[in-house]
Amino acid sequence: MNRVLVTGAAGFIGSALCSGLMANHWEVNAAIRRFLCAVPQATRHIAIADINAHTDWQAALTAVDVVVHLAARVHVLDDKAADPLAAFRQINVGGTLNLARQAARAGVKRFVFISSIKVNGENTLPGQAFTADAMPAPADAYGLSKWEAEDGLRQLALDTDMEVVVIRPPLVYGPGVKANFRALLGFLHRGIPLPLARIVNKRSLIALDNLVDVIILCMTHPAAANQTFLVSDGEDIATPELLRRLAAALGKPARLLPVPVVVLNTLLFCLGKRGVAARLCGNLQVDISKTRARLAWVPKVSLNEALAETAQSYLTAR
Repeated sequence: MNRVLVTGAAGFIGSALCSGLMANHWEVNAAIRRFLCAVPQATRHIAIADINAHTDWQAALTAVDVVVHLAARVHVLDDKAADPLAAFRQINVGGTLNLARQAARAGVKRFVFISSIKVNGENTLPGQAFTADAMPAPADAYGLSKWEAEDGLRQLALDTDMEVVVIRPPLVYGPGVKANFRALLGFLHRGIPLPLARIVNKRSLIALDNLVDVIILCMTHPAAANQTFLVSDGEDIATPELLRRLAAALGKPARLLPVPVVVLNTLLFCLGKRGVAARLCGNLQVDISKTRARLAWVPKVSLNEALAETAQSYLTAR
């Protein structure tokens, strides 16, 4: 039986990945923060303090064949750090490359890095989806830190025998989702009117089940070695349609108001919510043709199935 180290194992993606790995007969070393009470399903739990360029991973890497690196300083809309780029680099670049170097020395065969679509950029033009091999254009400190980590990992793959796989997901949703997606579920469930009916856009999303499935595939697939993959559910959706489908899954009507997009954008800008405006109104489409062709991968669940599961989980947890 092969062994995998999963960092960020207690998070939204990490806990689901650990369960999927156990179901697929992997021995799992789950790296978790010491202060966390809840632990994911795993063969072995390993407490890790701060992740940076000096973290000692030796115990966690013993007899490990594959590393899946999820732990990161994540993007937030209202970052309070005095120097956000330095803070992102400390964990997302220094922490990632430190782990990868130690993994290579420990004889790890493959390092799967969960990056972000923000490496490609913030938005796409209508009908012009991001592709895996396009020139990166990160527009903020988080996206830049992920790109710098990817670049360092590619160089490490050239210098060692360890293979590297990079996966760039867009927004991930599923049972237990938090932040803005959960907030939308709450608004819809309470019947709060939302001024979003006039938005005309296309967004790519990926269900948690689909992301876990492609991560597990990338851990061993020969054609994944030293490649970068974009992933999604394979169906792009406009914001109003997403809300209507979520509302239907919740058993509620979608109360969407026909506010002109220019008015909505102006209002959100004045409220200091420029990032929210971009995510609600802008296009962000990803082309997963390389992932489909190279890995023979198809999304495990459809967008509708995943939205229904997410809504049901929200209702159950209330």
